[in-house]
Amino acid sequence: MIGLISATAAGAAARDRLAAAWPDRTRVYEGPVADAVRRAFGECSQLVCFLATGAVVRLVAPLLADKASDPGVVCVDEGGRFAVSLVGGHGGGANELALAVGKLLGAEPVVTTATDSVGVPGLDTLGMPVEGDVAGVSRALLDGEPVALELESIWPLPALPANAGGAAREGGPVIRVTDRAVPPAGAEVVLRPPSLVVGVGASKGAPVDEVLGLVRSALADAGLSVASVAALATVDAKADEPGIIGAAERLGVPVVTYSADELAVVEVPNPSAAPLAAVGTPSVAEAAALVGGGELLVPKRKSERADGAPAMATCAVVRRPGRGRLAVVGLGPGARDLLTPRAEAELRRASVLVGLDQYVDQIRDLLRPGTRILESGLGAEEERARTAVAEARKGQAVALIGSGDAGVYAMASPALAEASDDIDVVGVPGVTAALAAGAILGAPLGHDHVSISLSDLHTPWHVIERRVLAAAEADIVVTFYNPRSRGRDWQLPKALAVLGAHREPTTPVGVVRNASRPDESSRVTTLAGLDPATVDMMTVVTVGNTATRNIAGRMVTPRGYRWQEAPR
Repeated sequence: MIGLISATAAGAAARDRLAAAWPDRTRVYEGPVADAVRRAFGECSQLVCFLATGAVVRLVAPLLADKASDPGVVCVDEGGRFAVSLVGGHGGGANELALAVGKLLGAEPVVTTATDSVGVPGLDTLGMPVEGDVAGVSRALLDGEPVALELESIWPLPALPANAGGAAREGGPVIRVTDRAVPPAGAEVVLRPPSLVVGVGASKGAPVDEVLGLVRSALADAGLSVASVAALATVDAKADEPGIIGAAERLGVPVVTYSADELAVVEVPNPSAAPLAAVGTPSVAEAAALVGGGELLVPKRKSERADGAPAMATCAVVRRPGRGRLAVVGLGPGARDLLTPRAEAELRRASVLVGLDQYVDQIRDLLRPGTRILESGLGAEEERARTAVAEARKGQAVALIGSGDAGVYAMASPALAEASDDIDVVGVPGVTAALAAGAILGAPLGHDHVSISLSDLHTPWHVIERRVLAAAEADIVVTFYNPRSRGRDWQLPKALAVLGAHREPTTPVGVVRNASRPDESSRVTTLAGLDPATVDMMTVVTVGNTATRNIAGRMVTPRGYRWQEAPR
């Protein structure tokens, strides 16, 4: 919950805008400001104070206890000009909150955390539990001092500066990624990847403390960190078992369940007749932990009860291999303000960027220092797809970029055809050229519409022509991608002739070149008036249907609302 505190009418107005935008995330604190701040600090995970920075500093200073537990505090000035991340930039999420508040209120976010200021990822913002000298190692990264990177567990990390990597020097700073329960030594940061899955079986009514104690002791005896546990896994018949649910809650991890049939086919070293009779599978703990594959580090073990009564819980621990991550990112039509926040976040998350050279140039400034860039020219789509997947298989965090939406005549299709289930794949949608052109032209896509590429490099012309004919006969608005190039100058006239056999010569046609870019141009003409020679590969051509009209110079395809047909 985000606590909102203000002292004046101007501050209250901005506060109320935030409360209206985030009704489920915010709580307004009224009354004397000092009391409001004190109550919000104790009850909320974050605060936004519409007060002078100095006043907020004096109010929260006596309340500060520990950076790991203190709420993040953002201060917004009375004029709503700045949103300042004041306390808990990383641990309390104040940096991200300042960005979000600034975007919503039109204020300039102010983030002074050293790593954020220079584009280096904070070691406590990587989505993994972190231990050790975070401040000291972060300072070494910023100062250009060599920082060793020891990956005992392969896990996709964002780009780190060029001075991160190589072997450790005696007494030198180290970033270690491990699920082993080794304490950080000296100038060392230990990152705990979520690589461990604990399979759990439990009798009905098994106490939470018995289940939790068994899990903790199994991990401790194997020298494994409880911070690296990703989930407790069990059979679906135990999905509601209070002991398992309670143990997972106290560990802060989810419970993952599988059917007895799924578990029964998993090969395990210690099958048993007891679970087979009880829930229909010869193994619960080992099988549930091994469903996704991995190395069995702790075979099935039973809990021990002080009174000597039969054990009510079993567990097994598996280390799952790190999986690389491939984000297929659509950059939109070219304008920076049409690049989605999710796309920008994925670019900054990546340690490897793969893309067409001209697209890389569009977003190079958004990449973190140390991002490895693998760029190539036109015609190398297959090579880029294979490269991106190969890098992900090495455990990297990869962003494969394409213009518009990466799934529309772009890189998602060849990349996913190359990928298998050994990597994680994330699709990030983007604004397509057809949508950008449609917004410029008016509302040509207001009813059913189809996009057709006229390039016959990958699709035979007779197939393209059949699709154009189908769209013509169905009276569907058509957007042509790749309409004409120097080596392909006859396809567009041919396609227009197919449409012309089913539509009037006066049918509106929109032509947009370089949509959303500085040299954007557009015009609305007709089927009879369009000169194909004025079109090139940077152009999108949208042909209306029989209902499309030119209204005040804009293409409009009616949606067909009945109220629009009523006499006025």
